[in-house]
Amino acid sequence: MSVLTRDEAQTRAQLLDVHHYRVDLDLTTGDETFGSQSLIRFTARAAGDTFVELKPETLHSALLDGEPLDVTALDGNRLPLSLTEGEHTLSVATTMRYSRTGEGMHRFKDPTDGESYVYTQLFMEDVQRVFAAFDQPDLKAVFEIGVTAPEGWTVLSNGITEQQADGRWEAAATPLLSTYFVCVAAGPWHSVRTEHAGLPFGIHCRRSLAAHLDADADEILAVTKACYDRYHEKFDEPYPFDSYDQAFVPEFNAGAMENPGLVTFRDEFVFRSAVTVTERQTRAMVIAHEMAHMWFGDLVTLRWWDDIWLNESFAEYMGFQTVNEACSDLFPDTWVDFGIARKAWGYEADQRPSTHPVAPDPEAVPDTASALLNFDGISYAKGASALRQLVTWLGEKDFLAGINIHFKRHKFGNATLADFIDNLAAATDRDVHGWAEQWLRTTGVDTLTPRLDGTGTSWQLTVDRTGSRPHRIAVGVYDREPSGDLVPRERREIDVPQEAPAELTGPRPALVVLNGEDLTYTKLRFDDMSEESALRGLSRIPDALTRAVIWNALRDMVRDGDLAPATYLDTALAHLPEETELALLQGVLGFARTQIADRYVSEDERPAALAKIGEIARALLRRTEDGESPGLRLTAVRTFIDSATTPEKIASWLEEGTVHGGPELDPELRWRILSRLAVLGATDEAAIAAELERDPSATGEEGAARCRAALPDPAAKAAAWSALFDTDDLSNYLFTATAQGFWQPEQAELVREYVPRFYADATALGARRGPAMAEAAGRYAFPFHAVDAESLALGESHLDDDAVIPALHRKLVDQLDDLRRALAVRTA
Repeated sequence: MSVLTRDEAQTRAQLLDVHHYRVDLDLTTGDETFGSQSLIRFTARAAGDTFVELKPETLHSALLDGEPLDVTALDGNRLPLSLTEGEHTLSVATTMRYSRTGEGMHRFKDPTDGESYVYTQLFMEDVQRVFAAFDQPDLKAVFEIGVTAPEGWTVLSNGITEQQADGRWEAAATPLLSTYFVCVAAGPWHSVRTEHAGLPFGIHCRRSLAAHLDADADEILAVTKACYDRYHEKFDEPYPFDSYDQAFVPEFNAGAMENPGLVTFRDEFVFRSAVTVTERQTRAMVIAHEMAHMWFGDLVTLRWWDDIWLNESFAEYMGFQTVNEACSDLFPDTWVDFGIARKAWGYEADQRPSTHPVAPDPEAVPDTASALLNFDGISYAKGASALRQLVTWLGEKDFLAGINIHFKRHKFGNATLADFIDNLAAATDRDVHGWAEQWLRTTGVDTLTPRLDGTGTSWQLTVDRTGSRPHRIAVGVYDREPSGDLVPRERREIDVPQEAPAELTGPRPALVVLNGEDLTYTKLRFDDMSEESALRGLSRIPDALTRAVIWNALRDMVRDGDLAPATYLDTALAHLPEETELALLQGVLGFARTQIADRYVSEDERPAALAKIGEIARALLRRTEDGESPGLRLTAVRTFIDSATTPEKIASWLEEGTVHGGPELDPELRWRILSRLAVLGATDEAAIAAELERDPSATGEEGAARCRAALPDPAAKAAAWSALFDTDDLSNYLFTATAQGFWQPEQAELVREYVPRFYADATALGARRGPAMAEAAGRYAFPFHAVDAESLALGESHLDDDAVIPALHRKLVDQLDDLRRALAVRTA
């Protein structure tokens, strides 16, 4: 299949003006394929040759202005067109194939009740799997969608849908949309509908999840309405579509997709089991993120994929900020969770060989295959951090004024980075263009370090910077009280680079925290006294966001070889039992468990690391025996299970169906325990089958696949490997679950023979199944536990294989860099 190049897209955009699509889909033709017909009305500005894209199972016919085209001329995904100047119609009839990979038209059969559901994910190039289209973001058009669906199904789309007398469904015509925003979701949905601000709102899920959606419907709709109202306070342009539906769909590859009027979410956000408030907050943030896209992304769309950050960074920033403003009665400070969890994603991506500017040069994104690689921690987390710094430097009033100019000038059209910066500049006297060059066109992470000079009660603070970006930071200055508490003495806003050292009043402070409010994007180091104070007194700092900043600095120090992993674990043991901010607990324990215990310490040191993490969990369990902090207790229970080195305690929990002192085990905890027991060799296939009979859901099937792959048995490993790479039977989610179970540090010798097999098998899978499955293989099936020079050399030698498709190549580059870093940490 040919990927679309930027040059080809520009040439086609100069030639064509696309007006209207009529798309008819027939979902009643079987479980493997569906019928698709598209009628496209467009104008050729001059005579010329071009092409329309489609990826059919069978191309039945194509008519240009009523005249048949040669269907055998279809070359890969391109049907050539020779056009005269003027108006044209193109009619294409195909049979298309459903996918099991989350791309195109994904079909899912619910094992709980046997009901089937389909939905589209048409991002980047996958509209071609559903209907013929001029598939690039700057050829916007009006879409009319008609669907023939099985009896008992409901059809959702970008506009309000109505069932016709003949059983067909018709969706209202859309405003101008890019092709990748078209969405259809069909099946026997369970729906909760309401109205807000004069528009119909709805939330939808599989019938088997109905009770769980109903339990959370009030919160989901309250968040949706609150964010909708807050955006209307921020933005001058009203919501531009006729309805707002949110469909929670199965086996979804992303967190969500911003299809105008019909946002699709992964249906893990319909919680079947107990969750923490931070997990509910994450769902709220994703709701707010996707709603921000209705303006930034949908109303105004990028012209080419080099500006994907314009969509994602803006929505990421707005998602966290708007939940903070509109839902403060439901959730804690979202920026704590952003700082400890999301931001680390950006820092890690920006220190790898695959790093790129937030806004890369157009030449760096020459085609759609390269564009797909930039949906990463840089385009999301770093970009959002850059926007937060911009708001700090520019002021929110001017920032929103520039955004509203942007919407007004480009609504229902396309825009570029240059347009965005020009519109921001129109609202301020500051040099926004210079800021953009320094922040958006550069790579890497700056490092800021405080230096204190003086004596007695006269001290000067100088901020040393490694890097080139300007920063406006809030500096926290702390004194230590006899009780050990670290109390704020003063807060300073400082511009880096400084014109002169900052004068501090009083004696030398015990702790200086640069960027204490996390307003910029930078790594931090400490002066000697501050580092000692941070390690000793972290839990005695009153502000959660400042604690998050310090934990992030310690994480960076471990990753850079400047702090021993054992010291990080000792610090966690000293402070986490007193921590009250759930996001911090989850972030620190997650890093300790998955990175330090599994990668950064040697095999000999690993049992002690797991024991220390288990000790933290036990301390938290003792602290939460009164039932006052269910989220803390749930986090402690999960951590205890995941870190268990012997099976007896967690096996007794599973047998009794409860943790002593609570909680009772729900499906998520039962599968978590069984998975750990499988790793430890303390369960078998019969127990897995019995648990699946108890929970015959899609999540249950994934749990069973994960457990079976984790069994320390050669036959189980061989079966799992064959399921992953020898056939294409596994859906995207079952592939991921199997891969997650396969590699276990406890089983290094058992799976050693599979390490060299991974590269060839993953390469072949990527070539067969495409970028989504290649990315899943690179992310989840990579032998992460094999931290040794031989594994690194083996992987590096494979990077030159021309058969590795770009999506897999990017994941391998990243994984091998993480492996290289883990080796360096062990050496340090």
